[in-house]
Amino acid sequence: MLSSAQNNVNNTNLMTKYRQDFAIIAGWVSFGSKVLDLGCGDGSLLQFLRSGLETKGYGVEKDDANWLACLQNGTNVIQMDLEAGLSGFEDQSFDTVILSQTLQAMHNTEAIVQEMLRVGREIIVTFPNFGYWRNRIQITRGNMPVSKSLPYEWFNTPNVHLCTIHDFDQFCKNHNISILERKVITDAQEISFMPNLFGNLAMYRLKSQ
Repeated sequence: MLSSAQNNVNNTNLMTKYRQDFAIIAGWVSFGSKVLDLGCGDGSLLQFLRSGLETKGYGVEKDDANWLACLQNGTNVIQMDLEAGLSGFEDQSFDTVILSQTLQAMHNTEAIVQEMLRVGREIIVTFPNFGYWRNRIQITRGNMPVSKSLPYEWFNTPNVHLCTIHDFDQFCKNHNISILERKVITDAQEISFMPNLFGNLAMYRLKSQ
């Protein structure tokens, strides 16, 4: 009979065929742990973690269509606006709190990160790296970047606080947040050389110091 650790490794290997960012997140989540996914969309990530790692938890989603999709696919979801905070959740009530590709759409970035650290023993934050070289080229041409990770035009974007990897590293330092792990990917490939220039998506595993 396989141990929980062996199951964790085997399931993570199988899940790498799905989405690389999901697979990386799965590698940072313990088997059978309790997870809170903020801005969970249609619940795909929670389903992914539940099917491979038997996690338990909830999603938080504001959008009506995504909330309904979560209900239809059996995802435990609470409809609420993240900007209002997480006062409904007790301190350290989840093993992991996740904010996947939603940070840049938050108006009060400091508040939501601090609330995540209060509610979760560890947190995972992922965001598109505004310092990615393709974004820089578009800016030098006089245009706001539009890409797969930043698909909106300047006039209809929900993004209000775009940042680079260097910016977020400094944010963590200034707010006494420990970076346990950081991975940077572009087109499902991990980037180790000059990640702030060549990395498209930044992924952080964090906890309070």
